Amino acid sequence: MSIAPTPNLESFREHWQDEADAAYLYRILAGFEHDTKKKHIYLELAEVEDRHTKIWAGLLAEHGHPVGPFRPTARTRLLALLGRWLGPGFLLPMLLAEEGREVKGYLNMHRGTAAGAPGKSESLALARESAEHATTLGSIAGREGEPWHRAESGGFLRNVVYGFNDGLTANFGLVAGVIGASAANQSHAVIVAGVAGLIADSLSMGSSGYLAAKSEQEVYAHEIAMERDEIALMPEVERDELALIYQAKGMDAGSAHALATEVMADPQRMLDEQVQEELGIGDRAMSPLREGWVTGTATAVGAFIPVAPFLLWSGTTAIVISFAISMLSHWLVGAARSVFTGRSVFRSGLDMFVVGLGVAAAGYFVGDWISRLL
Repeated sequence: MSIAPTPNLESFREHWQDEADAAYLYRILAGFEHDTKKKHIYLELAEVEDRHTKIWAGLLAEHGHPVGPFRPTARTRLLALLGRWLGPGFLLPMLLAEEGREVKGYLNMHRGTAAGAPGKSESLALARESAEHATTLGSIAGREGEPWHRAESGGFLRNVVYGFNDGLTANFGLVAGVIGASAANQSHAVIVAGVAGLIADSLSMGSSGYLAAKSEQEVYAHEIAMERDEIALMPEVERDELALIYQAKGMDAGSAHALATEVMADPQRMLDEQVQEELGIGDRAMSPLREGWVTGTATAVGAFIPVAPFLLWSGTTAIVISFAISMLSHWLVGAARSVFTGRSVFRSGLDMFVVGLGVAAAGYFVGDWISRLL
């Protein structure tokens, strides 16, 4: 007597929620898309996601766990809100990343599910459809290759969130340390230390963002220059390398060689193909000055939050207000990070809240200890 494999109902429910959230976001995207052709594509993708949702709902119902009415997660509502504010240029890459996560998630589920178990065949079929979705979205966004292999994490908004987070956390700890080392009514010391910390931290983060972007640009330029030389000096070898890459993607040897030969006829096209396929270098249009300015400014804004109450109040009132708005800001910036990480809004916010609380406690007690020691 054989025992039927136990289905992973929690995983089924997660996939049901993910697919329903994706359908919801596709319809949001279609709602403010002015291009009729793109709007139609987004609505078609939403209908396919609806079909995926019904598959998982059916599997759950078969095992006595019917789903209730759909409610978008907090993260999905946040994405929808940001999408309405920032437009398709923001929401499209987010949906592309979501489809990429679905491809990987379904493939992992397929590998980890026993033969004959519920969800085994469904996960593979859905992985293929999600890959097609990712390719479709990638073409709309002007990206070639397999978009689910990309590891981009938000560009401009990412720099704002992480710069803001660094400035808030670092200066909150500094302000807490000064409070611990000073009497509660010494607002002047807190303001001086906080403003000094704001300037130092924003300059540090800004210069770090600039140097990181510049270094990456220089690495890209060096690799591309080497590849250009290789194409000029040994074109046959480079052609054969490109043909092998095409074969690895599923083309037969003859077609792969013919396509590689065609590409080789145009040196610039050949260079672009090798940069994309062999080196794996995607969008290189970054500005080090822009990266540094955005990161530094966001850091300064975050660092100003713990200091601001001391410009308006003094003593215990200023300390309490500073603590309250700083902790709220930690939760909000943690929630914003969920846009890039894929985690739940509440969990991401709670993680940052705990980090901020720990930094404040450490800063306060170290400052108090040093003042007693001296």
